[in-house]
Amino acid sequence: MILVRYFQSFKSGAQKITLIFLLIIFPVISYAQQRISFGIHADPIISWFSTDIKEVQNDGARAGFNFGLTFNKYFTPNYSFSTGISLMRAGGRLVSTDTTVLEFTNSKSTVLPGNPVVYKIQYLVFPLGLKLQTNQIGYVTYFSDLGLDPKIVISRSADIPSLNITDENATNELRMFNLSYHVTAGIEYSLGGTTALVFGLSFDNNFLDITKDNGNQPTDKVSHKMLSFRFGVNF
Repeated sequence: MILVRYFQSFKSGAQKITLIFLLIIFPVISYAQQRISFGIHADPIISWFSTDIKEVQNDGARAGFNFGLTFNKYFTPNYSFSTGISLMRAGGRLVSTDTTVLEFTNSKSTVLPGNPVVYKIQYLVFPLGLKLQTNQIGYVTYFSDLGLDPKIVISRSADIPSLNITDENATNELRMFNLSYHVTAGIEYSLGGTTALVFGLSFDNNFLDITKDNGNQPTDKVSHKMLSFRFGVNF
């Protein structure tokens, strides 16, 4: 009953989803056995923004990259707790129907309607997930991974092509922390023993607004969405 009241006290969907995920994953960690695996990955990314108001819209996708380490701790032969750390470079383009004043570190810039702003963001990502996989079929194992990704923004800059502005420090425009969910599916191709090549496809979507909505800027929620292509090796 206390847990139900605590759950009901949360107002946002992201908070409720996070609590449910933690309630599921903590018992998994508690009963985990000693079998572990490590991996490295290098993932090309296509990323873009989505908004909740018509005055500010996505203006196209950008290419990016995600490089990192993975760690899996198994509690059954086919289920494991997944985590790791990665450095992600991503971004997107926004365009507004109104004149917008952007507040950079040492200056302000006025962007006229219809002119895009290009954001370039680097995240430090700490994925927390639950990995499910099949038994090995020939050389192939199929897997899926579902989870949450706390993110810290370690670099944020903006280009405004119409004003010939590039790599302007966008610390005052973009938030430092975010949280997303990921859904990944793929295959592992065995090279013998515990070593396997990994190929997969993943979708990532932020729960929280990435922009600060300063001054005259419209109040909106800008989400960062990403489609990534997993290339890795597990050991």
